[in-house]
Amino acid sequence: MPVFSQIGRLLPGLQPLLDYRPADWPHDLRAGLSVAAVAIPVAIAYAELAGFSPSTGLYASILPMIVYAFAGTSRQLVIGPDAATCAMIATVVTPLASGNSGLYLSLTIALTLLTGVFCVAASFLRLGGLADFLARPILVGLLNGVSISIMIGQAGKVLGSKPEATRFFRQLVELPQLIIGAHVPTVLLSAGCVVVMLVVPRLSKRVPASLVTMILAGLAAWLLRLDEMGVALIGPVAGGLPDLEWPDLPLHEIGDLAGAAAGLALVLFTSGMLTARSFAERNGYDIDVDREFAAFGLANIASALSQGFAVTGADSRTAVSDANGGRTQMVGIVAAVTISLLLLVGTGSLAWLPIPALGVVLLFASWSLLDMQVFRRYHQVERAALILGAITMFGVLAFGAIKAIVLAVVLALLMFIRRVARPSCEELVNVPGRAGLYARHLFPDAAPIDGLLLLRFCGPLVFFNASHFRSEVHHAIARQKAPVERVVLDLVPMTSIDITGIDTLERLDAELAARGITMTLAGRQIEFERWLETTGHPDESLRQRAYPTMRQAIRQWRGRDEVATAEEVEDERRGE
Repeated sequence: MPVFSQIGRLLPGLQPLLDYRPADWPHDLRAGLSVAAVAIPVAIAYAELAGFSPSTGLYASILPMIVYAFAGTSRQLVIGPDAATCAMIATVVTPLASGNSGLYLSLTIALTLLTGVFCVAASFLRLGGLADFLARPILVGLLNGVSISIMIGQAGKVLGSKPEATRFFRQLVELPQLIIGAHVPTVLLSAGCVVVMLVVPRLSKRVPASLVTMILAGLAAWLLRLDEMGVALIGPVAGGLPDLEWPDLPLHEIGDLAGAAAGLALVLFTSGMLTARSFAERNGYDIDVDREFAAFGLANIASALSQGFAVTGADSRTAVSDANGGRTQMVGIVAAVTISLLLLVGTGSLAWLPIPALGVVLLFASWSLLDMQVFRRYHQVERAALILGAITMFGVLAFGAIKAIVLAVVLALLMFIRRVARPSCEELVNVPGRAGLYARHLFPDAAPIDGLLLLRFCGPLVFFNASHFRSEVHHAIARQKAPVERVVLDLVPMTSIDITGIDTLERLDAELAARGITMTLAGRQIEFERWLETTGHPDESLRQRAYPTMRQAIRQWRGRDEVATAEEVEDERRGE
């Protein structure tokens, strides 16, 4: 029993599968087949994007889905290749492989293995909270940059031209030349694929447009012999299931791969968690982020062992599962088995798939990632978020995803440090007809209490912001039109005060006393007394001027030094 309990902790999806209800099977079967129908063309397209054979994309869609079904805590998340991760892989591995296709695949598998190891290690260290730290504007900028770069990268495929540039801005400059040298049959086929991708969703939301596009394009290539007209086809696809092999780790490249793997692990986990959390919230259950980190790691290790590449939570395939009534992790297993059967018996038909059709599928997949409207919202609500998102997006286009993420995370850290080191210091006022106290900037016409200045420092009072706090108090006093006789500091937002903070309060108290101003403290009375004891502060005068609530401090100033009732304290807490 203890052994089974330990296995249950390592594989949280095992128990739900053991307790599987037969009533869920029809729903999961339909959803699993639908997911496979979408996953097959998408996996082939993403494999082509990353520079692999179609079979490699299918390999990355089999064992990882099965492993995640046992190791994940989401009942609906589908694991598989993703446009952003594929683009990042190509950016990292291409310069290291120097055109050697065998080395390219070997380095990619090693990168995937290291990414999985980083994810598992992060789970043991309980670093699932890192998903919250990679801010939403960074992810939006990343996905926008990746989607734009992918779309411009498909120009040569859908036009039938041969691009030479590999960097985004050079590709942009080269675009007119590609248009001039376009191959007419390829352009016509691409145009037909675009029409199918646009029409099918209007006719049925349940039928995967990418699958219909691939089937029709393959039929057209076979019936019309488009290869004889110069339209590029995928060609023969290796059949059979992948061999399970432990990949070789090139020691001379381990440094470059390890840094890239850490960034890739953070991005794929964060991106996958956005999808997992959204569907968990929609369906009324919770997920464990630390266990999810391990599940993503095990899925990527499984992908590396089966000759695949990095995988993450796939939003489009998860949405297909949800739309088709998928209820449990069995959906991923059904989809994986379906793809395996295709590799065993049906790869011959894949040889006729036109590469322009893959380019169109990637164009539409990339377009679904693009969200430029959110930048308008960031501009209206928070300029810092707009800057983070824009820097990440242009960084991806100029330098690649990994370097852009590092730059954006460093900027986010600096902005976070600035906010913590420079919290706002608000002046509080009474507002007629409203209970409690409010920041004066919200009610600029509210009159302060004569001779009394109420201040709230919105952050802990510690060594790195103590001087800022002291300066803000002096500035607040200087802004008052009437003479200030007493300053009341609200300690409720001060979640912590260290010895530097205590010393700063003592110094501020002496400075104000020299100006004939009394400093009073309100809120967190017990915590403040313990802070004084912990820091060994000898002065009892501050302790004597500490009140349990702001209301009682105001009452004392007005000559009504009475103990506030519990109802008054609760009323004040709600009002503030």
